[in-house]
Amino acid sequence: MAIRISPPTITSSFYHLSSISPFQSPHSLSLPSISSPTTTTSIRSLNLHPTRKNPTALVPKASSTAEFSPEIADVLGDVNIFTASGDSVAFNQLWDQSEGIAVVALLRHFGCPCCWELASTLKESISRFESAGVKLIAIGIGEPKKAQILAERLPFPLESLYADPERKAYNLLGLYYGFGRTFFNPASAKVLSRSRFEALKKAVKNYTIEATPDDRGSVLQQGGMFVFKGKELLYAWKDEGTGDHAPLDDIINICCKVPVA
Repeated sequence: MAIRISPPTITSSFYHLSSISPFQSPHSLSLPSISSPTTTTSIRSLNLHPTRKNPTALVPKASSTAEFSPEIADVLGDVNIFTASGDSVAFNQLWDQSEGIAVVALLRHFGCPCCWELASTLKESISRFESAGVKLIAIGIGEPKKAQILAERLPFPLESLYADPERKAYNLLGLYYGFGRTFFNPASAKVLSRSRFEALKKAVKNYTIEATPDDRGSVLQQGGMFVFKGKELLYAWKDEGTGDHAPLDDIINICCKVPVA
């Protein structure tokens, strides 16, 4: 299968945004200058249909449910993560695996300002999710004590927040990782729009860098958004870069279209 890739040339990076203290107006920032020469390449997966015994290389990296194994929920089900209170919980216990509808938001790490923005946006939508019979599950990278910092300072409901310090779910879902993805991807430029930037400033009002994971390598991990009905994957989004979150309207539309059992 061939995909078209447009490698960017960037003269200023998203790292500049993440290093601002305090946050400045977007007018004081230099927007990335991007040129887009287009090349064509092929991607291959050695294991498109994994089993519990062989869960590696789940999918080519793309934001499409068609690229994920039909067994993706079962493979994830064996993953143990933590509640924000520190209790171990299996992934398949997070929602009703028969007919329950769940929005599974995989944040970056708990010390990422953009993830505080996403968590704030999700929190504001909880009533809409609940009215549609949808369970919100927000997972971040770091120890449970880091999740508690975000929950207390943002604030965010503890019962909807989970920690995956070893990035087990992120790896199984093939979410993007790396320095370039984190600091230099052109998809991150959307954070500099006025509406996004204002939301970001509001979300980080009580922000602290202490929420950053002890494992500093985790800060290079990108997140994603997934919607399940039981074990069926209805929607998949993989963040191309920092702040490249799934459109919330897309998530709401998917949830509202699915009849609740």
